[in-house]
Amino acid sequence: MTTITLAEPPRVLHALRLADTTLVLGHRLSEWTGQAPMLEEELALANMGLDLIGQARALYTHAAALDGQGRTEDDLAYFRDAPQYRNLLLAEQPNGDFAQTMLRQFLYAAFALPFWNAMAASADAVLAAIAAKAEKEMAYHQRHSAAWVVRLGDGTAESHARLRAALDALWPFTGEMFEVDEAERGLIAQGIAIDPAALRPAWEASIARVFAEATLPLPAAGRWMQSGGHHGRHGEHLGHLLAVMQSLPRAYPDARW
Repeated sequence: MTTITLAEPPRVLHALRLADTTLVLGHRLSEWTGQAPMLEEELALANMGLDLIGQARALYTHAAALDGQGRTEDDLAYFRDAPQYRNLLLAEQPNGDFAQTMLRQFLYAAFALPFWNAMAASADAVLAAIAAKAEKEMAYHQRHSAAWVVRLGDGTAESHARLRAALDALWPFTGEMFEVDEAERGLIAQGIAIDPAALRPAWEASIARVFAEATLPLPAAGRWMQSGGHHGRHGEHLGHLLAVMQSLPRAYPDARW
């Protein structure tokens, strides 16, 4: 079956970047089902994953409507290949151990909370409505993941070492959250999108506060950062993730549930 190729005008591209990030991160959290260290955390991880996948569904539906080609949320989620995905590279990074999963979630949620708060004032009424709901969900994600970062960082020598290792692995992917290209600059000028660079002070303040409680050192400023996810340049991990996530609909493309 031929996979979908999108011309990706700016508004569609913007919606896909948001949708792809939330879908991929939601799927990553779903991989903990049956694997979490305790029942309470099993439920928390599953619920956070569902929040993100719910955001993705709404964003894909909006992207499809903007694209106007009669596609559905399922078409966009299940019938694009890895180079057509526009998610943040941070979202696709492997779960690793529990420390890495929680730190990845905190690094993202500390950005997503002020992001959706600002997007609630978008000139795009649909995006504004999605943002109003997502903001409430991300407030919980930030609280929950921050509590675990503190617990692990200020815990045993083993938990602290694992969190330090997770920080070394994940920090180079955080810079991409604040990048803007020409496609988005026009949307920012129209009030549809927001400039993520304006959110960096709030993100840095959240990170610094939680890291101080976790006895975790802040990485030095000016470190080299990975990027490319917004332009379809991904590492090997996304292809493996999509192979699992898309296997059923690609095997039975005409199935209806």
